[in-house]
Amino acid sequence: MNGIGGGRWLTYFGLAGGGFALDWWTKEKLFAELGPPGAFAAADNIESIRWIWPGLFGLQTSLNEGALFGMGQGKVWIFATLSIAAAAAIFVWLFVRKAAQDRILLVALSGISGGIFGNLYDRLGLWWSPELVGYPRHAVRDWILFRFQGWTWPNFNVADMLLVGGAGLLVLHAWLTPTVEPAKSDAASPTNTAAP
Repeated sequence: MNGIGGGRWLTYFGLAGGGFALDWWTKEKLFAELGPPGAFAAADNIESIRWIWPGLFGLQTSLNEGALFGMGQGKVWIFATLSIAAAAAIFVWLFVRKAAQDRILLVALSGISGGIFGNLYDRLGLWWSPELVGYPRHAVRDWILFRFQGWTWPNFNVADMLLVGGAGLLVLHAWLTPTVEPAKSDAASPTNTAAP
C-alpha cells in the first residue's frame, strides 16, 4: 500500500500483534493463578503478593480504571476513545504518510500499538466474566509490582512496558535524527537594491 513493502507490514503486525498477545497471555495467566485483587488473600488470610525478589519485585494483581499512575479513575470511555484514535493515527502515520519506511519509527510505533491494543482490550471489558461480579469490568489488569526502600511503583503490565518503551524509542529517534534546514531558493533570496 502506497509504496510500503510487505516486510514493513509484517514487522508492524508481528510486533503489534505479538505485543498484544504477550500482554493478553500474561494477564490471563497471572489473574488465573493469583485471582483478582485480594481474592485469595481475603479468603486464606495470606499476603496477596508473590515475591520474585522479596521486598523489591513481585507479582500482584490490581485493576486500574484510569490511565498512567491511576490518573483519571472512572473515565474509562474517554481513555478507550483516545486509544482508538491513537491507534488509527499511528496506522495512518506509518502506512499513509509512509513513516514505516523509517525502521526505528516502525518498531517504536508498532510497540506502542501493541500496548494500546492490550490495554484497550481490558478497557472494553473483553476479559471480564460473570464470576467476577463485584470487580470493575472496564479496568486494565496490572500484575507487575516494584518496590524500593518502602516506595511502591504503581502496578503495571506488558502493555505499559510496550507503551513506555515505544515512547522512549521515539524520543531517542528524535534526539538522534539531525534537523535538516530547508534549502533557500535563489528566487526567495534578497537582491542587491543598493543604488549605483
